[in-house]
Amino acid sequence: MKSRKIITVLIISIVIVFSWIQNAYASNSNEIDKLINDYKNETKCEHVSVVVFDKGEVTYYGDSGDLYQIGSMTKAFTGLAVQKLKTEGLIDEDADISNYIPGFEAYYDSARVDITVRNLLEQKSGYTNSEKDYPSADEGMKLSEWADSISGLELTSKPGTEYSYSNVNYNLLGLIIENVSGRTYRDYMEQEILVPLGLENTFVGTPTDSRIIEGTRLGYRRVYKYPMTVKEACIPAGYFYSNTEDMGRWIEIWTADGTEDVTEDGAEDRTKDRTEAGTNERVVPEEFEEPLSRVKENLKKEEDYYSGWELFADGVIGHSGGTPQFSSRIIFDERKQIGVCVLCNLNVAATTDSLCNNVFNVVSGKGSGKLVSDIWTIFDRIFISVTVIGILLFAVILVVKKRAVLIVIDVILLILLVLVLILFPIIFGAGLKEILFIWAPWSLAGGLLIIAGDIVGAAIKLLMGLRHADYNKTDKG
Repeated sequence: MKSRKIITVLIISIVIVFSWIQNAYASNSNEIDKLINDYKNETKCEHVSVVVFDKGEVTYYGDSGDLYQIGSMTKAFTGLAVQKLKTEGLIDEDADISNYIPGFEAYYDSARVDITVRNLLEQKSGYTNSEKDYPSADEGMKLSEWADSISGLELTSKPGTEYSYSNVNYNLLGLIIENVSGRTYRDYMEQEILVPLGLENTFVGTPTDSRIIEGTRLGYRRVYKYPMTVKEACIPAGYFYSNTEDMGRWIEIWTADGTEDVTEDGAEDRTKDRTEAGTNERVVPEEFEEPLSRVKENLKKEEDYYSGWELFADGVIGHSGGTPQFSSRIIFDERKQIGVCVLCNLNVAATTDSLCNNVFNVVSGKGSGKLVSDIWTIFDRIFISVTVIGILLFAVILVVKKRAVLIVIDVILLILLVLVLILFPIIFGAGLKEILFIWAPWSLAGGLLIIAGDIVGAAIKLLMGLRHADYNKTDKG
């Protein structure tokens, strides 16, 4: 009788615990769904895919098969290739990169300086992301041709002294991979990194695949298709394509300790499905264990950057990606065995980062906060207002007759236009043409065009008024 009571209590306890876990999971899932819906409403992004890795269990939100450009998340793949070649004794991290790129030179304060492979990996080479100072490759350029074009340029800081995020560093690493391996970057990455790691849905550059989600660009609270050609010599720093299925696997690789127990309990998580033998199966191929460990060992304190990864607060490691048509983010905590990746087809990096961080907090049990508005979303809203006000001003210019009013309108608009044209390139570290026609929402160009039209309209009316006044004087004379 006593044993029956004990069994009954145990069964009830198990049911309660199972019900609590199920409710907690459902609650998390609902919260994540809400975050994704809020994200779509905020950004107007039409395609967003999310993967959550939680202690071996993988959950997808959105289509896990859709292929997105992953932007600078590509750097971690390039960095891992360098680590693998270093393990094989083919790269010395402390060697001058001219050992691997013959004839390459860099100068600081007009004196030739050495840039080490480690400087590139840590983003401490002295290069910046300024297109004006260090132009990216033209279409059709090979990595070697692009490297020749920037060889001998003056650095903004002495190598090894200051952190400055730059795509130049990882494109140079891509060339080092080519020269050391004797193979093209694409071939080496596909055969030596992606295939051995089982990343079947990750591609070096643009794949010929019907699953590709086309990139878009924001404008007037709408998104427009925005195709762009991927330049071959820019791929190592930011132009892989992948999906959340492979990003879930990528998180698993970085959170694995080399092996994982496999049972016969019929669980549906990806790792346990690999075998029914009930034995240990290696999650990460043996030749990658040392390269992976070395990357994590070099991320010691918050804000450290190494080999395509950054260390954030509380031991969380991650990286964001952004191109003119896409944005992405991946973060993971090896100790908690938790990771999240977000991929979307719109350049709204700050909001994408915010979504990823919030989903990660939900999975960690911290709860979510509000999504952050991206700078381009804010600018889109501002320049919608500028466009509307500009159109109304044009109507005012057509009917107003007082010269003083026309002069005030013209001067104010001219000052506003000049400030934008001067300050934006300084703020964003890019050329005005690049800002207006590649990165910013279409509403920025539209708003500035309306302002320019108002200035011209007011000026024409002022000139016509002057000519009319002169005519009247001549007629009276």
